[in-house]
Amino acid sequence: MVACAWLLAFWFRFDLNLIPSEYLHNALVYLPYVIISQSVIFWYIGLYKGVWRFSSLPDLIRIFKAVFLGVFFIAGSLFVYNRLAFMPRSVLPLYTSFLLLFLSIPRLFYRYYKDWVKHESAAQRALIVGAGAAGEMLARDLLQDEVSLLPIAFVDDDKRKKGRSIRGLQVLFDTNLIAEYTAKLNADIILIAVPSASDMEMRGMVEACEKAQVPFKTLPSVKELLSNTVSRGNLRDVAIDDILGREPVNLNWTQIKSSLSGKRILITGGGGSIGSELCRQLARVTPEALIIYEHSEYNLYQIHSTLKRSFPNLKLSAILGDVVDRTAVEELIRHEKPEIIFHAAAYKHVPLLEEQVLAAVTNNLIGTKNVAEVALAENVERFVLISTDKAVNPSNIMGATKRAAEILCQNLNTLAEHTSFITVRFGNVLDSAGSVVPLFREQIKSGGPVTVTHPDVTRFFMTIPEACRLIMNAEAVGAGGEIYVLDMGKAIKISYLAEQMIQLSGLSVGTDIKIEYIGLRAGEKLHEELFHEQEQLLGTGFEKLFLAKARRYEQNVWEQQMENLLVACKNRSASDIHEQLKQLVPEFNNADE
Repeated sequence: MVACAWLLAFWFRFDLNLIPSEYLHNALVYLPYVIISQSVIFWYIGLYKGVWRFSSLPDLIRIFKAVFLGVFFIAGSLFVYNRLAFMPRSVLPLYTSFLLLFLSIPRLFYRYYKDWVKHESAAQRALIVGAGAAGEMLARDLLQDEVSLLPIAFVDDDKRKKGRSIRGLQVLFDTNLIAEYTAKLNADIILIAVPSASDMEMRGMVEACEKAQVPFKTLPSVKELLSNTVSRGNLRDVAIDDILGREPVNLNWTQIKSSLSGKRILITGGGGSIGSELCRQLARVTPEALIIYEHSEYNLYQIHSTLKRSFPNLKLSAILGDVVDRTAVEELIRHEKPEIIFHAAAYKHVPLLEEQVLAAVTNNLIGTKNVAEVALAENVERFVLISTDKAVNPSNIMGATKRAAEILCQNLNTLAEHTSFITVRFGNVLDSAGSVVPLFREQIKSGGPVTVTHPDVTRFFMTIPEACRLIMNAEAVGAGGEIYVLDMGKAIKISYLAEQMIQLSGLSVGTDIKIEYIGLRAGEKLHEELFHEQEQLLGTGFEKLFLAKARRYEQNVWEQQMENLLVACKNRSASDIHEQLKQLVPEFNNADE
């Protein structure tokens, strides 16, 4: 570049005619000195350290410094040497101009080629939603990095940015028109770059992106953008409430606090998904003491540590133990003297329990029997059983054991003078251990497929905090013997849930992640129910909290059937246990039989 600029300066000086031999000879004689001098200065200024791919304003400033410093040095040294007698004075400004052009224009063209031409040839055209700081940084990263995404425009709801340009990209107005802009600009993918958006705003943008029928992704957070950790592998966690499509139920906290404040409260299974959240919410109502009874050492450690950090003044007891151990349960209740018991300890994985009949009955029914009967004997004020919609017309072992536990508590309530037995029944809990949402999320992150049992299978869903509020509100209003149920709205298709999770993860159903239907597993039903046909549905005066009037059971007959089941468990005969469970729960209809 130095040689070309030097010789062109002489040629232009003589109006593009032949350079006189005397001047041409001197130009060639001094050319090596000019090249060496200019190269040393380039090296000193750091011009060779720049990467052409990322050339920008700082590189242009560096070029100006190197060129002008080189020209002053060369002109000064040659002036001292021979007063520049061989060179017309106009050569120096011409040389400076040519050298600036030769050093900057190739860099700019290479940058343009890498940013646009190469992208245009094979890249996916990306429409960026959000023209703020996160969107601008995303566009810059995509233009600079060797990725197969080419930003083509921004879409933003800020009217002040309408028609403006950022990084050479036009800012379009109104995110509701994302589908139209996608079609008009022939976009292949949509990138949501609004990490500060509220849940409602995000839901609106997601719905607009879904209408465009192209894949879409979202950025995790501004912090990750600024730390340059954003990549195509970063997937936004699915917003569970967006999938539900309904607002969580807010129950009567005043009545809940009035009923639970200052009480000694025991939670069995307090380290599980429901139990641990129940502990956190109960800690907020300032009980006299919170006693956590848990079989898993690690789960107990986790919830104990969490509560200690969050509620340092809470009187807390963490006790390892099993509800199946009757003696341990008796010692626990006699020593801790709880006034209220929330019984959350249960096995709940349907297919697994189909092959573990003895374990299911022992833990879910006999364990409940142990805790409930000791509570009755020790005059505990209230006993709250946490049940499931699978207990309604059960088709699996898990549901049958929970229905038997419901009947047990209803019967004990008729015998109790000082203890109220209350049952709370609800559907699937999102994000609980072993539930479908964590499974789908893991399958999506591993590249699929997402496995759904049946295209038409539906389930009722609620969030864990919502379930715990229901449990606490039912405890506060229950008199004894009731089964409380939450109005959970419409059942949701699991296939729809899977599609939403895939799309909210920024991937395309069928193209990026496939949905595979594997058939109903052992004990599973297509549709769950919240009420039995013989259970009368009554209002409670509380929003979305209903009462299923309990069915009557002959106490003597049921006690004898329970004895027969205990004998079958003692003999460890799975077939006998299964048969006695059917006697105990007449509506139990197992598909395998």
